Amino acid sequence: MTKSNIALHIVKTAGNLFYANGYNSTGINEIIEKAAIAKATLYGHFKSKEDICITYLELRHTEFIAALKNYIDSRVLGAPQLLAIYDLLLENYREKGFHGCWGIKIYGELPSDNDKIKAVIQQQKKDLLLFLGELVRRNFINVSNAEVEKISGGIYLLYESAITESHLHQADWPIHLAKKMAISLFQGMQMVQKSPGY
Repeated sequence: MTKSNIALHIVKTAGNLFYANGYNSTGINEIIEKAAIAKATLYGHFKSKEDICITYLELRHTEFIAALKNYIDSRVLGAPQLLAIYDLLLENYREKGFHGCWGIKIYGELPSDNDKIKAVIQQQKKDLLLFLGELVRRNFINVSNAEVEKISGGIYLLYESAITESHLHQADWPIHLAKKMAISLFQGMQMVQKSPGY
């Protein structure tokens, strides 16, 4: 394997452990064992578990945003694009090994003084909110800044609730309910294109 491939292998191995078992419950020795590498190999790529975690969070976020963009772009303008995030979540929920939001899962385990990882997670949530704001602007005609904030903020908060509650209850009803509630955020507004049924 090339150096970059080894680093990716370490990050994916560690990330799977973080997501399934928890950040605090995953030790360096377990990552080394699962990745089938030498300790020197791991430390040749990463200085600490914290550095591995940050790289993992960045990878997951990049993959998620890319998947969300592709999912949205495959749909017509209007409600189908605005609600696509819930349909993608539903697909993710149905996959084996769904444990909710990877970022919030790690955030909940961090000590109060770990500002480095917290800042990464907070920025990723801000990035998602900004992305949803641009999505709203693209799908409405003559939409004001206040309306953009209201709709994108509502979609974001409903999504964050749905991903947490679907994992907590081990059921998909929070996702379906969040999607229905999201529709009410923009009913009656003039969209670029509407599809029947919304």
